[in-house]
Amino acid sequence: KLSFERFMSKALTPGTPIFPQNHARVAVLGASGGIGQPLSLLLKNSPLVSQLSLYDIAHTPGVAADLSHIETRAKVTGHLGPDQLGAALKGCDVVVIPAGVPRKPGMTRDDLFNTNATIVATLSDACARFCPEAMICVIANPVNSTIPITSEVMKKHGVYNPNRVFGVTTLDIVRANTFVAELKGLDPARVNVPVIGGHAGKTIIPLISQCTPKVEFPADELSALTERIQDAGTEVVKAKAGAGSATLSMAYAGARFTFSLLDAMNGKEGVVECAFIRSEETECKYFSTPLLLGKNGIEKNLGLGKLSAFEEKLVAECMAELKTSIKKGEDFVANMKL
Repeated sequence: KLSFERFMSKALTPGTPIFPQNHARVAVLGASGGIGQPLSLLLKNSPLVSQLSLYDIAHTPGVAADLSHIETRAKVTGHLGPDQLGAALKGCDVVVIPAGVPRKPGMTRDDLFNTNATIVATLSDACARFCPEAMICVIANPVNSTIPITSEVMKKHGVYNPNRVFGVTTLDIVRANTFVAELKGLDPARVNVPVIGGHAGKTIIPLISQCTPKVEFPADELSALTERIQDAGTEVVKAKAGAGSATLSMAYAGARFTFSLLDAMNGKEGVVECAFIRSEETECKYFSTPLLLGKNGIEKNLGLGKLSAFEEKLVAECMAELKTSIKKGEDFVANMKL
């Protein structure tokens, strides 16, 4: 398995193929923002991307011009405002959506709902019209609601494919890997903690019992570790003191998920990532679990696996909140005019 660090070190070496190159066209919607810019930089560095289409409502030409000077193969185009959204999306294989407003101190992900729900619904509508078969990777929070929004919008257009719509929860896995490695003195690149459930507060459920390599913690330490993973976003919001939320780590996580998806689309076997998707694994319509990715998106849902008693309790306790967030997203689309 090639770690992200080794992948990027090779990707930054001109002329060094990592996996067989493909010709993927990737769009970033919200490319000028705090997540969008570093995410676009990481994608520009990848040999898996041949065209990088950047869209936002401000500053996109400048971001595109800046990135276009980097000596990697991806051709960069910048698209500004609603009139250019169709051109940004036409022919895209993967669309990544970090667009939206960030959290500020004291705000919950639900406080962002109305603004980000409208943004995601509008962008999903454009995806349904201009690239209906693309893989859609939604970063915009609250993911527990924005994925149902994306799905319902795609359904309205008759182009919904549940195997191609992903809520990017990878940052939860990245954080879990980092925090476990810190506590146990391990190399974070070799730690893998599946994280299931949703992407907010107590719906984030790290499966420490399924960590590779195997680790164990006393009950009080396990509880504190779990709470830190669940509240890590707030940790960053507070540390930035009004200057934004997690942008750099989210860009890294978004790039990691996109690279995994592109690898799988390109024929690489055994690619597994967690994501928030339409699911039959629990009583919730949407749920994040490890997924085997393939050429057409989700090849197989690997499910929850064997849970500890502590983890089973966490799953049971998150159901009501998750169902409420999902319904909130569905109701938003039911009541809006597209």
